[in-house]
Amino acid sequence: MRIIFNLMSCSLGQNGGSSTIVKSANTLVDLGHNVYIIDSMKNKHKWTPLKAKHIIVKNGNDIPNADVVIATGYTTVLSTINLPKRCGLKAHWIRGWETWKISEANINKQILQTPTMKIVNSICLQKKLKQFGVESDIIRPGYDFNEIYPLDKNPNKSIVIGGLSNTKHASKRTSWVLSAYSDLKVKHKNIELWMMGTNNKPDSFVTNYVRNPNIKDKNRFYNQCDIWLAPTTNEGLHICPAEAMITECPVVGTNAEMSGLHDYLEDGITGLISKNKYTDFLDSIDKLVSNKDLRVELGHKARLKILSLGDRITNMKRMFDLFERRLS
Repeated sequence: MRIIFNLMSCSLGQNGGSSTIVKSANTLVDLGHNVYIIDSMKNKHKWTPLKAKHIIVKNGNDIPNADVVIATGYTTVLSTINLPKRCGLKAHWIRGWETWKISEANINKQILQTPTMKIVNSICLQKKLKQFGVESDIIRPGYDFNEIYPLDKNPNKSIVIGGLSNTKHASKRTSWVLSAYSDLKVKHKNIELWMMGTNNKPDSFVTNYVRNPNIKDKNRFYNQCDIWLAPTTNEGLHICPAEAMITECPVVGTNAEMSGLHDYLEDGITGLISKNKYTDFLDSIDKLVSNKDLRVELGHKARLKILSLGDRITNMKRMFDLFERRLS
């Protein structure tokens, strides 16, 4: 199958969303498909080498014929629907509810009501689209089980709490992670806060901060964490907590509508889910800090849950099967 990922006016950068596109495209190439990324500028994503052909479009003749073309972000929807019929089925893989760009009303008008096949990457996005009367299919990107996996656990006496640092989007609630550590430190002297992100170290009391980690660094980092905090409020499918769970690290999240955790975090089974209030979130973390046996039990089940969601090959085969059914 000939598949185009449309990145025009969006581009590939150093972020999780671009990483998903690159790894998905690479997987489809490995499965024998002809995959193209059409763009309006050079590839700035350096985390993973791109196997698909990257085309900087200067005019319409640069765009190849295809069976399917996929809009990858809100800014690529208009150019996708305006592509000629020779580019095939017009689809949109919705991986976030981008209210930081436009309002919900305009998302509905400009994105959801366009003539594209709607694919989402998570349960919470599928439910959100249904609120606007729009049906969708769930295709998750899958996980790198050969790159993220359990290692020898934290040998330190301290209990390591891990979290993501992101000062660009308030919805990530980095402030909750920092505040939770400060509040818990009063009661628990044997805890440390480890964080990773793309920005500078967020606070002096963060014991270990890793900036722009490669995959090996991330695996070591997750494996040293005893608890992962995920208080986010606007995600599609939240990547970092799932990766932490692969290493048998239990996660604490909230029941926020768009937490991005609904696909894998089950309260009392694969982690803990609090009400969408800071005090309840703090209480749930305290429960795990105080109970090592519970951490071990939830961590084991957490890994099994992510394994059940499948690797990248499994999920990209599902994407291909979906396209094949729509094209038949």
